[in-house]
Parts: sequence; C-alpha cells; structure tokens
Amino acid sequence: MSDTDKKLEAQSVEKNVNINSRPSELKITDMRIASLCKVPMDCSIIRIDTNQGISGYGEVRDWASKTYALMLKSRIIGENPCNIDKIFRKIKQFGFHARQAGGVCGIEMALMDLAGKAYGVPAYQLAGGKFRNSVLCYADTPSKDDPVEMGKALKQRMEMGFKFLKMDVGIDLVADIPGALSTLPEMLGTRHIMHPFTGIQITKKGVDKLVEYVGTVRDTIGYEVALAADHFGHINVESCIRIGQALDQFTLAWYEDMIPWQLTDQWVRLSRAVTTPVCTGEDIYLKDNFKPLIENHAVSVIHPDLATSGGILETKKIGDYAQEHGVAMAMHMAGSPIAALASVHCAAATENFMVLENHSVDIPRWNDLIDGLPKPLIRNGYIDVPETPGLGFTDVNEEAFREFCDLRDPGYFEPTDIWDKESSHDRLWS
Repeated sequence: MSDTDKKLEAQSVEKNVNINSRPSELKITDMRIASLCKVPMDCSIIRIDTNQGISGYGEVRDWASKTYALMLKSRIIGENPCNIDKIFRKIKQFGFHARQAGGVCGIEMALMDLAGKAYGVPAYQLAGGKFRNSVLCYADTPSKDDPVEMGKALKQRMEMGFKFLKMDVGIDLVADIPGALSTLPEMLGTRHIMHPFTGIQITKKGVDKLVEYVGTVRDTIGYEVALAADHFGHINVESCIRIGQALDQFTLAWYEDMIPWQLTDQWVRLSRAVTTPVCTGEDIYLKDNFKPLIENHAVSVIHPDLATSGGILETKKIGDYAQEHGVAMAMHMAGSPIAALASVHCAAATENFMVLENHSVDIPRWNDLIDGLPKPLIRNGYIDVPETPGLGFTDVNEEAFREFCDLRDPGYFEPTDIWDKESSHDRLWS
C-alpha cells in the first residue's frame, strides 16, 4: 500500500471516529470563574478553555478567595492541559493548608476534566482505573438541641436511603447548662484560638449530658447505620479524651477533628485513650503533610478534601500511602456537584476509600447545576461513578448557576484579562 493510500485509509477511519480533540496539540487559552452562594457554602467554579474548543471545570473550595486561582492563570496559559503532573508541580507551591489551597486544587480538577475529555475517558482512568462502580455517601445533618428531634432528622436521612450519617456532638449542646463547662465566658464560641489554648474544659456534668444526648439519638436510629460525630468545640485534649471514653459505648464511626490536625502527639494520645476511630484531614495540603499522622498511627481514618489536599491525583496518593499503614480514607466534601464528581472519581480509584461527605441533601436545585448525568446524583445513598469523559457531566447549567449566583460577584464566566500578565520569579532554588 502506498503512502497516499495509507493516508486516505487513515482519513476514512477518522471519519467514523468521534475525535474530541488532538491531545498532543491541546493548549490552554483562557481561565474564567463564576462565583456561587450556598451550594451549601460559597465557592467559585473555574472554567479552563483551550484552543480546540473543549473546556474543563474545577472548584475553589468553600469560602476560599477566587484570587487563589486567578493569580495562577498566567502560569498555565499555553500549557497542554493533559500534562497534569507537570502543571501541578509548577503551581503547587502557591497552595497551602485549608482554603489557601483552593486555586491549585480547582485547577487540577479542571485539568483532569479536560484531559479526560481530550482522550475520551472518565477521570478515574487517568488515576489508574477504578475499584468500585458506585461511591457510598454520608449525609451531614444540621444540629438540633433536642436529641429526640436530632434522632428524627437522622431517621429521615435513613428513609432517603442513606446508610452512613454524621451529626455534631459538642460543647455547644451544653453551653447553657450551669456547671457543664469550666471556662471564661468570653472563650465560648471562639473560632480563632487553637483548642489547647482556650482553657475550656468539660465537666462530668457536661459529659453526662452528651452521653444522654447521643444515647437518645442511638435509641431512635439504632445501630444498623454508621454514625460519625464532628464539631466537638475548641477544647483541650484531656476534655476530648473524657468525652471520647464516655461515648465509646455507642460505637460511633469516628470522632472527627477533635483537635487541630497539626498536633500529632496529641492525636496519638487521643487515639490510644479511646476505642472509637479518630479522624482528621480536611484542612491538610499535600501527601507530605499527612505523613506524620499516618506514620505515627495517630488516626484510624484520614479525611482529606481534594479541594484542599491537592486535587484528584494527589489525594489518591494520600489514600494509597494511608493504605500502606493500615489507615482508611473517607473524604470531606461541602461543595457543588463539580467538587462532588471530582471526589467520586478519586474515591473510585482509591482502594481503601470508605465514604464521601455531602452537605447538600436539602438543596433541591443542587443537582441542576450540571447537565448530562442522572438526577439526583445521590441515589439510595450512593453516587454512580460516571463512565463519560472527564468528570462526567456534559456542561454546567447557566440558568441554575445564575440562581445560585453570588450577588457580590454576579458575573458568569466573565473575561479575566487583567490576570493575564501576573508574574513573579517563582523558582524555588538559586
């Protein structure tokens, strides 16, 4: 067959193939942002555009400034979005713990969406393939002061099909009970002082009231579903141990974020003092910063949020490293369906994954923010892993986006040319 005939045959084959793009020639040409309110938290959605007309979407984590992403625009323009690791290594120095990682992580999600679309494969394939076809979700449920009402609210979640639940069990429930806490009044409700430095301690009376509260909830929902506990308050590790030992009898799934994640030695003390698994991680950025907790067996469950931890591929690395040390991985998620789907692909590709958080069960239009997937996304307590390219949805829904629009920043993927020239000397060595 002549070279001409070979070329004609190749062209004939291409006519019958749906070619999304030519990945080797793909280039990033633009990045724009739309800000959303109460999905359930405020967040910003990134859209990265290319020279071949395909776009990828990511999310800047709840309450994080969109500036964390916009400052990186000039550093990714012209790059091939399929070179995900190369771009991540280029920009990861601009992330930090908690919300400050939002820009880096949102861009990584969008790159995974783009690369999947370019090659015509779901994002989980780019992370090595999948271990499961559906991802178990847990429903976070707003607190109620009355344990009977709390039990009823959780029971309603079970009737919706959820098989894993979470509630808050903290000093807020006993703050108005005389003698339940030993503290200076001005320290109650603090969010800006690290737990060991507030001086707040819970008394036996306070502990007994929490036991009564959780016992009532368990009597209502039984033990057929897993029930985790969160938001204990800014109290010292000794108070955490008192609460934990008292609540161990209720076989909770885990105690979450009892103390700041940075305090590995205190997590070791706590984990050795209680028989319930302990869990943290939603504010930690990059695998290296999970290592102290994992290597010291300070937690039984890590709980990264891929909108904080570094995106899909980095979070899979975190999960794999935890698995080597016998630690399970659950995932925090309090964002839009875009962050949820990025989490689903990561969860599908991570063997020791347990369960994915969702705060949006009570937001009817949450599912309408994206098109191209079944609605609702969560069915009978699970999200099916999409088999469609990228994160799996076909496009965002402009009408729904505008309904959730942040009135302080009402634009819908408006031009961001002002950030095109942003630059600095980024090199980390001399």
